[in-house]
Amino acid sequence: MKIGFDNEKYLEMQSQHIRDRIAKFGGKLYLEFGGKLFDDYHASRVLPGFKPDSKLQMLMQLKDEAEIVIVINADDIEKNKVRGDLGITYDLDVLRLIDVFRSRGLYVNSVVLTRFADQPTALKFEKRLTENGIGVYHHYTIPNYPTDVDLIVSDNGYGRNDYVDTTRKLVVITAPGPGSGKMAVCLSQLYHEHKHGVKAGYAKFETFPIWNLPLKHPVNVAYEAATADLNDVNMIDPFHLEAYNETTVNYNRDIEIFPVLNTMFEQILGESPYKSPTDMGVNMAGNCIFDDEAVRYAANQEIIRRYYAALSNQTKGIGSPDEAYKISLLMKQSKLKTSDRPVIAPALEKAELTGAPAAAIELSDGTIITGKTSKLLGACSAMLLNALKKLANIPDEVDILDASVIEPIQKLKVDTFGSVNPRLHTDEILIALAMSAVTNPTAKLAMEQVPKLRDTDAHASVILSETDTRILKKLGIHVTTEPIYETERLYRKS
Repeated sequence: MKIGFDNEKYLEMQSQHIRDRIAKFGGKLYLEFGGKLFDDYHASRVLPGFKPDSKLQMLMQLKDEAEIVIVINADDIEKNKVRGDLGITYDLDVLRLIDVFRSRGLYVNSVVLTRFADQPTALKFEKRLTENGIGVYHHYTIPNYPTDVDLIVSDNGYGRNDYVDTTRKLVVITAPGPGSGKMAVCLSQLYHEHKHGVKAGYAKFETFPIWNLPLKHPVNVAYEAATADLNDVNMIDPFHLEAYNETTVNYNRDIEIFPVLNTMFEQILGESPYKSPTDMGVNMAGNCIFDDEAVRYAANQEIIRRYYAALSNQTKGIGSPDEAYKISLLMKQSKLKTSDRPVIAPALEKAELTGAPAAAIELSDGTIITGKTSKLLGACSAMLLNALKKLANIPDEVDILDASVIEPIQKLKVDTFGSVNPRLHTDEILIALAMSAVTNPTAKLAMEQVPKLRDTDAHASVILSETDTRILKKLGIHVTTEPIYETERLYRKS
């Protein structure tokens, strides 16, 4: 992708802006971190140049002043709620987050269990945490939250919650996913800090929507596409417009809840420090875009990718027709067509020509390489080999893998592992290539090109196996598929 975002400027500007906000509140700030803290691949796709761990790197610049509190909804533990992108439950993701933060030298203070009601699985999780020296606090369900402000801001509301004892200027409140109760934890802490005579403030760090980009800028539209399943809608912030006569962008949930939050701030602090939801934010990403055209193109591609993902999820039975429909409306508003994704037409043309599944990948220089299904290779495996050959300037007629290398793997798959598909998946073909690279200089040359596949785009004419999807994602290839299966079998093995 063509770079359009200055990551170094972002790190410097963002960390300084948070320091300024800490100072504004007298030296202590509860910062609600929305989205993903260190694996924000959506941001890296729509803001080319943004690193997936940029927010974590920014936090590293404040690590001597910061501590982290992780929030998880006890009901989510009980229901074994799973992070779709990682395939692990929220409670396991809490453990993963703690390990990652600690490995970077960040201080993890504790874990807060929200909506706590002595759920058996949550109690087991708490025991696991405390046995490993991690503090655990309980926050409870408050009736009529968030509308009954008098109850919420009282000893029977926030006052019932455990007070999380924090010691540093910046308290980062993060969670494994949405609906964990991060904002409620921040406000509960403000209530308790006020009762303890401690001056503290609240701010929100959400990357999207970007408040100082136009409402219909592709980056903000891509956020709507990414959250189509949550029914989030970007809106002009009416409170900011009234207060400052300045047009800014926020999203519906923050705008809808702001009057209630404002009243809570007034009751907790005596007066509200904010005049609008936009005021609460600290995101500086919009100030670090230096090539708007490159960013617009990248974001438009993400919108189309989200559309194909929604269609495929619907076919798999894990998505809603409403999600795909909403994204299709966003595409129409943005005057986008599926043909605006360059890899789609070549993949479909190759599939029609061969009468079998096919795939296409667009390399960084705009060259499009295709792959077809054969007796030895699946379409994506062939596409990868062809792309690596192109990157290494290896002639088409030169085989970098002999059939004698592939056939024993096929025999193992079918005869020993019972696979119904003898063709090699992407992981198997890469392992075969790595093995061949030990003795075959041509294979070694091809293998050296693998890092160049990162941030490329690909499309397949059928829904891919979980194996191929996972490997392409690990390679950093942004893949979409047609929303159809290769066969009509109800049970599919990789």
